[in-house]
Order: sequence, then structure tokens, then C-alpha cells
Amino acid sequence: MPCPSTHRDQPPNTTTRRPAQPLTGHARSGISWTISFTEIPLVIGFFIAPFEVVLAAHLIAGIGTLLARKVAGRVLYNAGAFLLEITGAFAVAGLVKHAVGTGDGIPWVAALAGTLTAPLVSTLLALAAVRVLRRRMRVSTAVRLTGRILVVGFVNASVGLSGYLVISTTPQAWPLVLAVFLGLTALYWAYSDLLREQRDMEALSDVSLMVARSGQQAAARPASRADELVGGVDVREWATIAERIKDQLAAGRVVLRLRLEPKDTMRVVVAGDELPVADPAGDDPLLRLPGAHVRHFRITEANPDVRAALLDRGAQEALVVPLRSANRLLGVVEAHDRLSRWRGFGKYDVQLLGTMASHLATSLDNRRLLATLRHDAYHDPLTGHLNRPGFRQVAKEPLRDFANAVVLRIDLDVFSTVSDALGYAWADRMVVAAGRRIRDALGPDVPLARLEGASFAALLVGCPPEDAHHAAERLREELSAPYPVDRLSVEANAMIGYATTSAEEPGDVVDIEGLLQRADVAVRATKGGEEVRGYVPSMGQIFLRRFQMVTQFRQSLEDGQVSVHYQPKITLPNRQVQGVEALVRWVHPEFGRLGPDEFVPAIEAAGLIGVLTGFVLGEALKRCRKWLDEGLRISVAVNLSVRNLADEDFPNKVARELEHYGIPPELLTFELTESGVMSDPQKALPILRELHSLGITLAVDDFGTGYSSLAYLRQLPVDQVKIDKSFVLGMGTDLGDLAVVRSIVELGHSLGLTVVAEGVEEDVARDQLEAMGCDVAQGYLISRPLPEDRLEAWLQARTARSPGRHSETVLTLLT
Repeated sequence: MPCPSTHRDQPPNTTTRRPAQPLTGHARSGISWTISFTEIPLVIGFFIAPFEVVLAAHLIAGIGTLLARKVAGRVLYNAGAFLLEITGAFAVAGLVKHAVGTGDGIPWVAALAGTLTAPLVSTLLALAAVRVLRRRMRVSTAVRLTGRILVVGFVNASVGLSGYLVISTTPQAWPLVLAVFLGLTALYWAYSDLLREQRDMEALSDVSLMVARSGQQAAARPASRADELVGGVDVREWATIAERIKDQLAAGRVVLRLRLEPKDTMRVVVAGDELPVADPAGDDPLLRLPGAHVRHFRITEANPDVRAALLDRGAQEALVVPLRSANRLLGVVEAHDRLSRWRGFGKYDVQLLGTMASHLATSLDNRRLLATLRHDAYHDPLTGHLNRPGFRQVAKEPLRDFANAVVLRIDLDVFSTVSDALGYAWADRMVVAAGRRIRDALGPDVPLARLEGASFAALLVGCPPEDAHHAAERLREELSAPYPVDRLSVEANAMIGYATTSAEEPGDVVDIEGLLQRADVAVRATKGGEEVRGYVPSMGQIFLRRFQMVTQFRQSLEDGQVSVHYQPKITLPNRQVQGVEALVRWVHPEFGRLGPDEFVPAIEAAGLIGVLTGFVLGEALKRCRKWLDEGLRISVAVNLSVRNLADEDFPNKVARELEHYGIPPELLTFELTESGVMSDPQKALPILRELHSLGITLAVDDFGTGYSSLAYLRQLPVDQVKIDKSFVLGMGTDLGDLAVVRSIVELGHSLGLTVVAEGVEEDVARDQLEAMGCDVAQGYLISRPLPEDRLEAWLQARTARSPGRHSETVLTLLT
């Protein structure tokens, strides 16, 4: 009859002398059934033995079977179940006998009813145990299971009852009864094989689903530590799979030895009895098996090496199968000592374990590929350190666990120089060397990432804010030592910016992205001798302000927030209005009036200087056209950026604008800084020559503050030089400035150039410039930069009109 058994901690045994019908779709419910013929002796016992004898025989047989199967932990429960089965069987039989009302003997109906009561009681007890253990089982499964058990019990009881009645009335008919019994045994044997195949298929499906689900979870789970970014065997994921294999094979122990790479140490997963030796010797024969098929070893038949290996494991027999991917040994699966010792592992076990092993090998190979992809996704291929995504992942947990943390941003400023001079291969070697220095200085446990180029980031946890600057200084000293590159010694200057979690603004949440951004702001704020800077909130506001200016510039142009002001220039000594300089101004709705020195560099860095130059040029030519229509020949000067001189189509754009407004080219002046031209003269000179060939006047602005290369100045097709205002402002008090101004005037005239002095704010300076022979003056003494309407008013109020040598009108400044 079915013999239920339950135990909380141990997985169930699903086979004994006959395969069992599983309780649910999986066999990890803690309950198992085995099919036997105990109904036959029980139904006969009703006729030939008293209650005490039947009970004692049932207990001895049942408990002895459990002990033989090495399931001693379930003896107490099953002993109680056996007692209730026999007690309930005799009670029901007595009730039926009383209802039938026969004499002293027990009627066959009572014996049959009592016999069917035993499996019914055991089934109800098992279902109650399932409920107590809070295992899930559908009602339909429980009903179907109970029906099958009663059918098997009825058949067994009917055969036993029929055999007893036939032999008791006709003793010579025992061969016929024996034949029926043998036929029933053969039928059960065939049925057991079908059940075994069904359970093997279910177990194989279970293992496949577990492996697939585990792989999906491993792929979907975000890594949070450096070891998880690399990947490896997680023992917890494989423990359930090992239990399921042990469960299906009815093995005393299943051992999974797993690894993802040949150089890795195998991780050991054990299901069942504790393994005496978890780390066998390196020459263990069970770990050096060739191929990928299952071997069946018995201690009585094995060679001495295998026998010694089995004894080390405390096993009498073992199924062993290597897990391979191509030529790599990824692991070994071992199943030790089947619980049915008189039977041992059979061919079905070998086949099942071989199929399961192929699934496990495929899963391990996929895990190895996943680990490789995860490593490549989170690590820099050049240095082997983390990359930006990997640094974000690794930093999350320490930032959550530690109150004080510091993010360092390290930049080496010679990477581009080395790559330009010696090639990227040597620059990469310098980056690798820098990465090693940072790792040696900070230690192996500090998260370190190469962000891009020669930029690194590191996370220091448990570092008080007051120690952050000192740590950054020490690291900068290590990195600033010379680097040996191709028999050269390259001097490298390291700049470090850092941000601490204690520097967050009110309401901020500590976040690695925010700390990285702040450290980046800090490293970009380093200047000159201050190579280490910590982030302060004002830095972020400055960069945020610049970002807003850049992103809002185009819209501001459309909304009319950007305008052009004009500052007049007069000739010396006759003080006639020679022209104006167009200067851009921006009235921001949030930041108010913005000076060009604040927003022009940001717009230039963002690549929008072409838009700004086009706007100013268009406004200036439009103003010039109005003056021409009034009979005034007033030139306009527009400042150029070095980026304008990198645009090969810029001269054509200017020519189209001049033609559109009908402006003579000589009334347009382009002012460009000396340093801008000298930064890349080979690229700037062709553009300047083309502009000059159009008839446009070219002026060198801020002369004397840039490269001061007279050789290049002679090559430039310029018409004017503008003396920087810093020299003009100091003329009255500094003899050195006065000498510089006089020298520039003389140099300009010797080269045939017009000399313009800007920054004229006093009568003394104007008179001195006039005495030196300076050609044009510009400054606050004459007028501040004015918007278009105020400039018209200034011209009306401060100048007198008179006819010139040609048909134009001349404006002379009133004294």
C-alpha cells in the first residue's frame, strides 16, 4: 500500500523497491509515496491473526524498511502513521462486521473495507502534513492522488482476498493464485517503469527550468560589487538544483563542483550528507575523467585509485560525469550511494544524470559568456580597471553604507601631447602606468576607474572631509613624477578635483553621478599652481550658469535679448568720427546684463561662435547701410574668433552679406586677436588673405599682449593694429607703458599700418597719443558703447556735420 512519510528538513525519497507516484509537479514537497503490496498481507491478516500481531508485524516491516532506506529522521512520524493505519483498519472492519451481523468469523466485505481504510488514513495524514508544512498543492492534484491510491489498494486487497478465499476452500488451487500474483507483480513492475520515466522527464524539465530561471536572474540582476561585475559561481543558485538531482536519483549525496574559467578554483555545492573532504587532492581520479559521459563506480569493483577516492568521500558507489565546454572542464557532478542499497544506481539513473549534466554544462558555458560580457561591459580594456558604468555600479553600495566618502577625479595633462608626438600606443602605455601608480597609492580595495583618455576616478570610503585634500595632494605627487616613455622622461602634471558627501547641498541625495559631476567641476576649476581643488557649491552654480547661457543663447537671439552696441572711434588730430566698433550685449531674463567676457567664451567653446558672429555682422552691416542712405561713410568693426578663421567658407559668407546690404568692403573691419591668429597661422593666413582680397580692412586687436611675433605680423595681411587698453590706461603714471605705446605706434607706422588706441579715458592720454602720431582713438573719453538709438542721439548732440572731400558728410567731434 502507499506509505506516506514526511520530514521538514530532508528532501523526500521518491523511490524504494517500487517507483512512487509523485505528489505534485515537483518533488520538493517533503512528502513521498512508494507502491508496495502491504494490502495483501493486511487483508489476509484479518482472517488469520489478531489485531496485536498484525499491528506488530506492520510496524516492524514498515520501520525496518525506512531504516534500510536510511531515512531515520522520518521514523517517528511513520510509526505513528502505521499505528493509525492498522487501528483505523480494524476499527472500520469491526463496524462493517457489526453492520453485516455475521457470526464469529469476519466477512470478506469487512476485511476489504478495513484494508482500504489503511491507505486512506495514510493519505489523509500526508495531506494534513502538507498543509501543516505550508506546501502548495492544488485540490485537483490531491483528489487525483487519493483516487489513484485507493484504486491501487483495492486491486491489491482484491487479489489478496481472492487468493486467500480460493486457497482456504480449494488448497490445490495455489498455483493459480501464485500465477495471478506473479502477473500482478509484472504489471506493477511495468507500471513502475512508466512512472519512473514520467518522473525522470518531470525532473529533467524541473532542472532545465531551474537552470534557465537561474541564468535569467543572474543576467537581470544588477551587479553591485566588483566581484559581481566579474562574475562567478554563486553557490546559492546551484544548491536547489543539486537538491533536485539528489531527490530524483534517490542519492544519499549529490556534489556539484563548478567553475567558469579553467584557472578558477572549483566551487563545491553539496546536497545531502556532509562531504568528508570538500577539497580532494589535485590528482583525484574522479576529477580527471576524459569525455563528458557518465561513469558508474562501485567500491567493490573499482581500481585502487578510484576506491581511495570513494573512501575519501565516504561513498560506496558513485555516478560521476564531467561538465565540459569545448576543451574546458567547467565542473563535475557526483551522485553518491543510492538510498536503496540492495538495488543501487541503474541504467535509468545513468541516462537521467547524463542528460541533466548536458543542461548544466550548457548553462555553465552561458554563465561564462555572461561573465565575460559583464566584465567587458564594466571594465576598461586598456587598463583593466573599471569603466564609468562599472564605477557607478560598484560605488552604489559603499555610498549607502558609509557616512563619509570622497570621489577623486584625476586628469593627466600630457596625454594629447604624447599621442601627437609619439602616437597613441605610447600614450596608452603612459595611461597604463598612471593607472598602476594610482592603484599602488590607493590600495587594491579602492574602486578605481578609467573614465576616458587620461582621466581616472576613485572612491575613498570612510575618509573624513578634512583628510580628503591631503589624500589628493599625496596622490598628485605620486602621479606627477616623470614617466619613462620610449627612452624619454615625460614630465606629467596631474590635476585632481574631489567631492565629498559632506559637501552636498541641503536636500541633496548622495549619488555617485552627482559626486562624479562635482569632482569633474572641481578638476576643471584647477588653475596654475592650484592643481588640487575640492568642490564647493559656488562652482556648480558657475558651470550651471554657463550651461544655461549656452543652451538658451539661440532662443535669446530670437527673443531679442541679445543686441549690438556701438562705440565710436575718432581720428587724431582732426577728431572726425572714423567708424564704430560693434560690441555684443545680452540682457538675460534671469541673470540680468551679461558682459561679453562672461558669455562669449562659453558660446565659443560650445561651437556657437559662428551664429554669434553672423548675428553681429548682420546688425552692423544693417546699421552701416542706414548711414550710407543718410550720406555718412562710417565704417563698422566686428570682432572675429579663431574658430571663424577655421571656417573655409567664411569669406564667401561675408561676401554674400556685403552684397546683400550693398556695403563697400572698405567700410567693414574685422578685428582679431594676435594670440588667435598665432595659435594656428597656417590655417588662419589663407582665410585672412581671402578676406583682404575682398577689400575688407583687417585689424590686430589687443596688440602687445599675445605672442608678439614680428615675423608673423609682417606676413599677416592686416591694415591696422589696436594698442591694448591696459597700456593706454597706464600711460599717465607708468613710463614703461608709455614707452610700449610709443614703440607700437612707431612699429605700426614703419610697417605702413594704421594705429588705433583703445581705452582712452583722459584728455592727457589723448594728447599724448596725438603727439606720438597715433591715428585713431577709442574709449570712454569719447563715448561708452551705446545702443543704436542712443548712438544716433550722441551723433546728433556731440558731432558737427560738414561736407567732405567727396560727396559724403563728415562728422567732427565737438570739444
